[in-house]
Amino acid sequence: MRIRDIVIIGMLASILIAVQVGLGFLPNIELVSILIIVYSLVLHKKAVYIISVFIIIEGIIYGFGLWWINYLYIWFILYFITTLLTKTKSVLTWALISGSYGLSFGALCSIPYLFIGSVDGSILGGLQMAFSYWLSGIPFDIAHGIANFIIAFVLFKPLYMLLSYLVNLYYSNWKASY
Repeated sequence: MRIRDIVIIGMLASILIAVQVGLGFLPNIELVSILIIVYSLVLHKKAVYIISVFIIIEGIIYGFGLWWINYLYIWFILYFITTLLTKTKSVLTWALISGSYGLSFGALCSIPYLFIGSVDGSILGGLQMAFSYWLSGIPFDIAHGIANFIIAFVLFKPLYMLLSYLVNLYYSNWKASY
């Protein structure tokens, strides 16, 4: 990996942090999901590095609590979903994926509670804890899903075109300079 790539990865991870912190006052309205989708489609495997840097910086800023364990897998799930559907170019499809992801965010975040609630050795305690965690957050998940759908529907195409243009410009200038 070249120094230029490291700088690009750092800059794009910084954008994720900036939009996450900047919109932090709005409940479950975020741009991280659409940006990870676009990064994954345009930058492919380099998106894994961007997501990793984002996760580490989030932990440094907010602390490495239980919520952070969710971040260790939750954004990579979106990356893998995106890479499975990489040939899809429909704005509506990406809006539906982003909306569905927002709607399922609470369920995905409840996974660690399966293990925390099972400390007595029974899986039932973990299931109850995970289910109650997920159930209590359903109103936020609904808002998250709706917001993700609208944001992706409006911003997917401009963000995809902009990042594609910048990446093509970067690589054409890089190849031309050597």
